[in-house]
Order: sequence, then C-alpha cells, then structure tokens
Amino acid sequence: MKISKIKAVIFDCDGVMFDTAMANRKFYDEILESFGKESLNEEQFINIHMMTVTEAIKYLFPEKQDLSCVYDRLKTIGYKKFIKHMRMEDGLIELLVQLKKNNFIRGIGTNRTNTMERVLADFDLEEYFEVVMTAAKVKNPKPDPEQLVVIMGKFNLSPDQVLFVGDSEYDRIAAKRAGTLFFAFKNPNLAANVNVNSMDEIAKLLKINEQNS
Repeated sequence: MKISKIKAVIFDCDGVMFDTAMANRKFYDEILESFGKESLNEEQFINIHMMTVTEAIKYLFPEKQDLSCVYDRLKTIGYKKFIKHMRMEDGLIELLVQLKKNNFIRGIGTNRTNTMERVLADFDLEEYFEVVMTAAKVKNPKPDPEQLVVIMGKFNLSPDQVLFVGDSEYDRIAAKRAGTLFFAFKNPNLAANVNVNSMDEIAKLLKINEQNS
C-alpha cells in the first residue's frame, strides 16, 4: 500500500461523513409503522444501512409483490424532516479543506439515491466535493464498483491513486473490486488496508494534517 500515490479520496456518506443512524432508523420505522409492522430490529438496521432505498424496501416488505403502495407512502413521508437527526462527523470539513489545499480530488460514493444533494445543501457542503456519485447515477450501486470506476474514468486515475473511505461490507467489496485502497471507518471488524476512527487519522496518514501543512 503506497499512500503517497493517492490523488483522490472518496467518502461514503452514511456512517462516514455523517452519523445517520437516528435519521435512517426514524425514517424506516415510520414507513414500517404506517403498514402495521414492528420497528427495525438490529439485524434489519445493519442490513438497510448498506442498501439503496429500493433494496431496503424490497427487504423490509418481502411479502408484497406490488410495492407501489409502499413507494407512495415513502414519497408522502419524504426524507427532509429526518435530515435534522443527522450528525456531521467531527473534523470532516477540516479534512476536506486540507485535501483541497493539497490538491486531492474529493468525492462521494454513496448508495443514497435522491437525498444526497439535499443533505449537501442543508449542511453547506456542496463546494467541498469535485464529484458526487449516488446510486441514482449508476446502473449498479455498491457493492458493485461502478461508482468508483466512473470516478476513476472521469479524472483519469488508476486504482492505486484512489482511496475509498467506507464503513460497511458493501464498501469493502466495492473497493476490492475496483482495486482501490480502502480505509474502514469506525468499524474495526471490517477488513481494510487501514482501520481508522477519525477524520484526523485520515489526515495524518495522508500527511496533510495542519501540523504537516
């Protein structure tokens, strides 16, 4: 692993850029409750954390062949009111600023579909990323490597020039299939090139923290 070769740092959203546990739990619990179902159990919560909305709805409503009523309810509920329950990871903006100062490409690779842009706008983060890849922008969401492959093509990067920071098995698989470096964020049980617990650790490993700037 040659960290010195890295030219782009790509972040997953949920569990990396933001602690979205409360927001996502409240969102899906409200959907389940509206159909008389119990709230998410821990196994369900872990699984939907990695999934696109489409995958999560299929997973949570396996008994329904026609999911149109669920999607109608989902549109009525919306995600906007749950964004307030998201908590930005400490040190994220500082890391993004340092990445820019040191000429790194900054990107997002997430299985969110149509909510990522709203999240970036609400937290004033739109200016901090050169590329944002969501599940809606590719044919195959994670664990498929398509998001990372598209980013590499867009900026003419080789796999060893890309670092993907994620927290789930889907993220690990996507990075492995794309051939990029992978940092596991706040998930010590996830196999990775490096396991990190803070944005500052990432900055130090890239040698771009304030002390080295």
